[in-house]
Amino acid sequence: MLYLASQSPRRRELLGQIGEDHRTLDVDVEEIRQPGEAAKAYVSRVARDKARAGFARVAGEAGARVLGADTEVILGDEVFGKPRDHDDAVAMLRRLAGQEHRVLSVVWLVEQGAERCAVSESTVRFARLSEAAIGAYVASGECMGKAGAYAIQGRAATFIEHLAGSYSGVMGLPLYETSQLLQGQ
Repeated sequence: MLYLASQSPRRRELLGQIGEDHRTLDVDVEEIRQPGEAAKAYVSRVARDKARAGFARVAGEAGARVLGADTEVILGDEVFGKPRDHDDAVAMLRRLAGQEHRVLSVVWLVEQGAERCAVSESTVRFARLSEAAIGAYVASGECMGKAGAYAIQGRAATFIEHLAGSYSGVMGLPLYETSQLLQGQ
């Protein structure tokens, strides 16, 4: 049985999109970047910790496999997690406006005796955004619970001038990489 160590509706939807029957596990993993920890190492560690925490709950089940994923928006070396509140979301969007940033999505698969990972890195360029556009988007509430305070699959699609990489990776689960991981490639 495949388990997804996430309560994210987007990840559940994406995994279902590629026909992967799965169950979800609610795991509680601290998402705090350690001093001096590189952005990619941080995203990978959090995804691995989620997969390991999920596997610890189902380890006695024969054939259990657990996917853990983390996706973060990175501008320079600054990691933009989920906004704490309205003001934090506004500040993130102001920083991203008119800029190119990276979106790292790391997926770990943990099963009995094996751990493997896949990494997706995308580049996103935002258009310049007016204060009115930022305010209206934040007021919609769509930004909450999203890395970098935006959902590419929602209203924020109008902010994207250019995307190089994985659309599904920016959403939170890179489907090509996840599929390859599940197939053992």
